[in-house]
Amino acid sequence: MNRQSLLPHPWLSLFLVVVWQLIMNDLSPGSLIMGFFLAWGIPLITHVFWPDPPTMRRPLVLLRFTLRVLGDILTANLDVAKLILGPSNKLRPAFVEYPVELTHDFAIHLLASTISLTPGTVSSDISDDRRTLLIHALDVADEQELIETIKQRYERPLMEVFECSTP
Repeated sequence: MNRQSLLPHPWLSLFLVVVWQLIMNDLSPGSLIMGFFLAWGIPLITHVFWPDPPTMRRPLVLLRFTLRVLGDILTANLDVAKLILGPSNKLRPAFVEYPVELTHDFAIHLLASTISLTPGTVSSDISDDRRTLLIHALDVADEQELIETIKQRYERPLMEVFECSTP
């Protein structure tokens, strides 16, 4: 047995240990043992569902990306609350076709999930060739500005993290 088969997704395992300890709010030996057991067991059992996992090249960029997304979620919640509580005739909902540069399915799904996590936007569909993501946004003043914002804030950092190239 090699190291990869014993710990198929080390970053996921580290994440699971941290989340477990935060949930338990306890650093007792039993809690730590259970956290490490789950962090080892869950990825080991579920690795068959990850047929072609991407290689993470820049974990610090991923950390910065995660913090940016969390900040954007907070800000978007306030923006959406203002829009919802304000006059409905000021809303400019729209479907926008977003040109995807990412090439790895996992990274594309992560981008689509990130967009859907941010209040006011949701990923609705992806084209069969995985080159266009259909996004619905609650308030769109300028489609190109929305596309550029997503590209700069979300897609480019993901390309850097997973070293995805454009076709």
